[in-house]
Amino acid sequence: MKRILILLLSLSSILSSAQTMENLFELTVAQDGSGNFKTIQEAINNVRDHAEIRVTIIIKPGIYNEKVVIPFFKRNITLKGLDKEKTLITYNDYSGKPFRGIDITGNPKFSTYTSYTLLVQGNDCSVENLTIENTAGKVGQAVALHTEGDRLVFKNCSILGNQDTLYLAKGGTRNYFENCYINGTTDFIFGAATVYFYNCTIESLTNSYVTAASTTQQDAHGFVFVDCKLTAKDTSVNKVFLGRPWRPYAQTVFINTEMGSHILAEGWNPWKGDKNFPDKEKTVFYAEHGSKGEGGKDTSKRVAWSHQLKKADLKKYDLGKVFNGWNPKN
Repeated sequence: MKRILILLLSLSSILSSAQTMENLFELTVAQDGSGNFKTIQEAINNVRDHAEIRVTIIIKPGIYNEKVVIPFFKRNITLKGLDKEKTLITYNDYSGKPFRGIDITGNPKFSTYTSYTLLVQGNDCSVENLTIENTAGKVGQAVALHTEGDRLVFKNCSILGNQDTLYLAKGGTRNYFENCYINGTTDFIFGAATVYFYNCTIESLTNSYVTAASTTQQDAHGFVFVDCKLTAKDTSVNKVFLGRPWRPYAQTVFINTEMGSHILAEGWNPWKGDKNFPDKEKTVFYAEHGSKGEGGKDTSKRVAWSHQLKKADLKKYDLGKVFNGWNPKN
């Protein structure tokens, strides 16, 4: 009887603890045990499913060697680091690396789609003051941040990798990036989402392509960069394209963006040799307005199928119009 009583008290304590965590609107992660949890994933797991009220997960400085997922049934979560430079989520999976078992498609190896360090599937989530990195190196596709949720906000974050650093996966979803630093090699900003980058620094680590949008035909906007800065790692990086189309209705627009001398005069590449979509330059929409810097001040040699926007055209790129009424600053 005494043993049963102890078991019941223990179970009651566990249930009480779980209920308490589900009713907290701020959780703390600290590797030294001074918070509610030692790992980020544990904290996410303890947020109430389909939460209507935002839960902020404060992450104390540390190197969190985790593959982190905010699943679709978790929403209204904010991951907030206390110091971007000292708070890192890091992992090293890459396409072709042997999978731990097999993935849901039966693939025994990681793919681009499963190589992420951080995957955000839940709607209305945000990430602030964090560094998210994939440290696999130059081994092919290796995603640092993979987004699938709608109305996602990323502020003051560093997103680091090589090929395919930032995967903005899902058409019909809206992502907002502000004051972020993003680096990579090939197609390191890619995907089908509608994304607005404001005051971000985009650094190319090698000669290649910055963007590879796969905007759907149904979406009015793809990637929009406003007041951003395109830089190169060093002087050896001197032949970089603004983008190439992963899919035929790709849209990418740069407005008032400073472009370094590494940006090629022609600007854009049609991605020739894609047998499934052989003439993508006929359907893409690639445009600029107010480009500046050595790679942007003279746009006279841009490819003929790209566009230079007029001042009157900029109204359609107001934040509210790009996001169809959603304001990420509220």
